[in-house]
Amino acid sequence: MVFTWKEIILFIASLLMIIIVLLQDSKEDASTALTGEKSGLFANQKARGFDVVMTFITLGISVLFITFAILAVAIN
Repeated sequence: MVFTWKEIILFIASLLMIIIVLLQDSKEDASTALTGEKSGLFANQKARGFDVVMTFITLGISVLFITFAILAVAIN
């Protein structure tokens, strides 16, 4: 089976996205997410330092993934 360059880029982008998301800090406890307690999820929290960098990297890889996913479907 031969993979096209689009499939290889999609695979790499998906792996990078998984790794980057796993490296990010959680803003919520798992207990509040599962119990439905009132949380400060939508509170005005400003990301700083490493969180900002990780957010921009996640955004860039997400755009790359979506773009190549659409191209892979449109070209085939």
